[in-house]
Formats: sequence, C-alpha cells, structure tokens
Amino acid sequence: MNSGVTFSKALSKKPHQEDSFAISFAPLSVTEIYELASDWKNGAVVTMSGTVRCSTDGKPVICLEYQAYEPMAMQVFYQIANQIRAHWPDVNRVVIHHRIGRLRKGEISVLVAVGCPHRSEAFEACRYAIDTLKHNAPIWKKEFWEDGTSNWVSIGACEQSETC
Repeated sequence: MNSGVTFSKALSKKPHQEDSFAISFAPLSVTEIYELASDWKNGAVVTMSGTVRCSTDGKPVICLEYQAYEPMAMQVFYQIANQIRAHWPDVNRVVIHHRIGRLRKGEISVLVAVGCPHRSEAFEACRYAIDTLKHNAPIWKKEFWEDGTSNWVSIGACEQSETC
C-alpha cells in the first residue's frame, strides 16, 4: 500500500457510473450496500461491515464519534476504486460508504462491497478497499470510554493494530 496519497485529474473522478460512494450521518444498511454491488455479471459479491466494538485494548467503550474531511475522503474512495479496477479488471461494482457522527456499540461505521465474476478477486479487492481506506482516508474517530476519558484517533493509525 502507498505511504501517501497522490491525486491526478483522472483519479479524482468517480470511476464508474455503477459504483457508489458516500459519507453520511444516516445509519448504513448491509442490504442496501449489497444491492448496490449486485449485478447479473457477478459470480460473487463480498461485503465488509465495520462495527463499533464494546472495547478497545480491553478498555470498555461507550461510543465512537467519526469525522471526515469529506471532499478528500471521497477522492480517496474514487482512487481506491480506480486502483481496484487496475489490479482486478473484472470487477463490476465497488461500493464504499462510511458513517460519521456519534455511533453506539454495535452500529455500523463502514461498509465496503465489491461485485465481481469470481470470488477470489472479489475477496481480494474488498480487503484491499478497506485496508487502503483505513490507511489513506482522512477520517478520524473519537473513542469515549466508560472511565470518562476520550481520545481522537486517525483510522490510519489503526493500521498497525488489530484493535482498531
């Protein structure tokens, strides 16, 4: 994965009409994301749902608050889709939706789905999408813990830890 994000005019545009990208305060729907990634040409649709856990590093969590620099985050989403298509040209659909605002335990914070003729490519592309998003997107979360403390964390800082 890249250590930094570079953009060109070609990568700043939505890659395909059928793709879907969003940053929203509204709750995310697995069913909606699946349907957006579905296509009669697909043999597989792989989805990844990130949810708010009950603890971080053993510390009980009350909730998380997400913020994003939306214009740049959308550009990162477009770039991810372009990179997916460059590496897995058979991909038919890429869907990346991230929620912002305050989320309670169990709520969905991010949904990624990839539709493709073959499952192996769909799995690989979906994993690439979420890993690259976590590394490159300007999205931050504030963790609120039961002990009354809180802390802002770039989701990119979570790359080295499976606890994020």
